[in-house]
Amino acid sequence: MMETINKEIVKKITKDDKRMDNYVNYDDVVLPQKQPYYKRIWKHPLLMQYNRLIMLIFIINISLLIYGINTGDWWNTNEVALKTISNITIINIAAAILIRQQYVVNLLFKIATSVPKSWPLTIRWAAAKIYHFGGIHMGGNIAGTIWYIIFVASVIYSWSNNLSGVSLGLVVVTNSILLILVVMVIMALPKNRSKKHNRFELTHRFGGWTALILFWVQILLFVGLQKGEQSYSEALISSLGFWLLIAITISIAIPWLYLKKVEIQVVNPSSHVVLVNFNYGVTPFAGSSTAISRSPLKEWHSFANVPSPGKEGFRLTISRAGDWTGTLIDDLPSHVWIKGIPTAGVGNIEKLFKRVVWIATGSGIGPCIPHLLSNEVPSILVWATRNPRKTYGDDLVDEILDVQPNAIIWNTDSHGKPDMLKLAYKAYKEFDAEAVICISNKKLTWQVVHGMEIHGIPAYGAIWDS
Repeated sequence: MMETINKEIVKKITKDDKRMDNYVNYDDVVLPQKQPYYKRIWKHPLLMQYNRLIMLIFIINISLLIYGINTGDWWNTNEVALKTISNITIINIAAAILIRQQYVVNLLFKIATSVPKSWPLTIRWAAAKIYHFGGIHMGGNIAGTIWYIIFVASVIYSWSNNLSGVSLGLVVVTNSILLILVVMVIMALPKNRSKKHNRFELTHRFGGWTALILFWVQILLFVGLQKGEQSYSEALISSLGFWLLIAITISIAIPWLYLKKVEIQVVNPSSHVVLVNFNYGVTPFAGSSTAISRSPLKEWHSFANVPSPGKEGFRLTISRAGDWTGTLIDDLPSHVWIKGIPTAGVGNIEKLFKRVVWIATGSGIGPCIPHLLSNEVPSILVWATRNPRKTYGDDLVDEILDVQPNAIIWNTDSHGKPDMLKLAYKAYKEFDAEAVICISNKKLTWQVVHGMEIHGIPAYGAIWDS
């Protein structure tokens, strides 16, 4: 019996290797000429749309600051325009928080991916960069924090010079909020976010909740101090900060209203990967993700949902990529916590193109699978991973091959690590695709996305902004 099984496995592996014959020798692949410098400079990661949005927000806020110093006369010896400065601060912070709200994210993707495929590729290329919206989150947070520093300094100046509309209580509350915001911004810097992600997450969660409570204390104090001839209720209702704070509070609360502990079934084809199955009444759409946790007040991790056409529920493909995932694989739970709603991710942009190439390495196959199974957009898969059948199991590999019989599954144990840029281009040309979507580690994703785009080929991949 065992001998029969081993023969069957060998037969499948041999068949997989034969499928790659056309791709193993790619030395003759020549990338097209690079775009002119004035075009390709905009494809550099430093100038990606995420960073452009940050720069745009900075330009708008710097313009407002210049106006306030000069024409607006927001600061003079007799009066400081505290209301105006407060409004600009809360607008920036509200933009930063609301742009991350799950319903807002799904709406942004729905609008962007509604662009007809008949429109010029240039327009669809740009629309597909919608997942860079996080630049508004980062830019708004930084700008909001800077404006809040200005606001606190203005409050202290007004209080120390006995100007009307401030109090010692307002000084204490604003300085407390400022300390929290500065810590949150420091922890959100790219290096800290990646190297100290757990601390970043805890700082954002508990620091954010504390700041929200203090913001409510501040707005109630500030409105009373600044109401002038109005009654307190009139001043509160006419306060922009009050309404934006309501929107922020609702936005933060909504995901937690969906908090629940759900049962899971786990299949572990190897010590490197687990396939986690959910069936609690929710069947998410392809290209979405779900956040899960073993302790809801601590770490949360998002993974790509893998729904199967015609079936209820979904799966998550989780590989060993750190302490949390390692512990999950070694100590399989029977239940996990979930919150929020399925949220659109980068893979959704495939809808904008007529034909796409999916590039994946290792467990990056997870986010690709739902798109391959749904087969809404003609595609071809290029997947490089160590011994795919041994690592992920025959069932998963065969499921992929059922819908992708021409998939290029590169066994790195047998053939070593390939030049993914050349493989991507070869598949792109032979499949006559319009775009390339890469799901891999940060270094390789940048290599493929940047490498494709400087040659004039639309390419997309995660930007690690969360």
